[in-house]
Amino acid sequence: MSPTHLPCPRHGPGAPRSRESSPRPVPRVLTIASSDSGAGAGIQADLKAFARCGAHGMSAIVALTAQNTLGVRAIHEVPTDVVRAQIDAVLDDIGADAAKTGMLFSAPLIAAVADTLAPRDLPLVVDPVMVASSGATLLLPDAVETLVTRLFPLATVVTPNLPEAQALAHDKTEDRAALAERLAAMGARAVLVTGGHGAEPVDHLFDGSVHLDIPVARHPVAATHGAGCTHSAVLAAGLAAKLPLAEAAVRAAAIAGEAVAHGLAELGGGEGPVHVLHDYTHRVPQGVQRKERDE
Repeated sequence: MSPTHLPCPRHGPGAPRSRESSPRPVPRVLTIASSDSGAGAGIQADLKAFARCGAHGMSAIVALTAQNTLGVRAIHEVPTDVVRAQIDAVLDDIGADAAKTGMLFSAPLIAAVADTLAPRDLPLVVDPVMVASSGATLLLPDAVETLVTRLFPLATVVTPNLPEAQALAHDKTEDRAALAERLAAMGARAVLVTGGHGAEPVDHLFDGSVHLDIPVARHPVAATHGAGCTHSAVLAAGLAAKLPLAEAAVRAAAIAGEAVAHGLAELGGGEGPVHVLHDYTHRVPQGVQRKERDE
C-alpha cells in the first residue's frame, strides 16, 4: 500500500501574516503530550503518525517518561511556563491546522494547556490517556475532573478507548454508543470510542447527533504499544487536512490497524510498539544501489 498524502489546507491561525500568500506543501499538526523514551507511544508515536500522513508534525512536551516495553519507571513533569512557551513558540511562528493532546498527567499541566489553547480556536483531538498498556497510571486521579472541565469543551473530538470511556463515564457497560453519549453530555462536542478493547471490534463515533460504527480488524500481534496515540494522531492529521470528522475517523482506524498488523513484536520483552511507517521500511531511493556488507 502506498503512503497516504493528505491535501494541503489553507494557511491556518497562528503564523505571521507576511507568510499568508506563500504556498505550504503540508498540513501542520501540533502534538501536546509526553515523551516515551522507548519511542513506542507518546510524542514519538505522534510524530511518526504525522509523517505517515504527509503532515508536518510539531511538539510541546509536558512530561518526560523513563519507559520501555515493560513499563514506566519514572515520570518528570515539565514546568507549566515551559509548556506554555513551547505551544506559543510554535503557534506564533509556524502555526497549526490542528492539534492533539495525549498524556498530560496532572491538573496543573492540563490547566496550562487549556489556558494556552483556548484563544487559538484550533481543531483539537483530545486523547484522554489514563493508563499505559503496561498498567502504569498516566493521569493522576485528581486530574480527571480538570481534563473533563477544561479540555473537553475545547475538543473537536475526544478519543478514549473502552476502559477510559468506562472510567470517565463511571459506567462498566461495553455499549460504546451509550458511553459516547455520556461523555458528550459532559462537554465533548464529539466522541470516538475506539475498538481495541471489549467484545466488539468497532470504533464508535458520536458527533452530538449522529452515531457511526466503524468496524476495525484485530490482529494477533503482541505489538499494540502506541496504537491509541497513533490513532488520535492520524485523526488530527486528517482534521488538519480539512477532512470531515467521519472520513478522518475511518482513515485513522485503517492506518492505526495497519500499524498494529505490522507491529514490532520482536522489540523488547513486553508489548512491542506499533509500526506506522512500515510502508517505508527497506526502501532504497531510485538510482541508489544497495551494497551488501562485507561479512
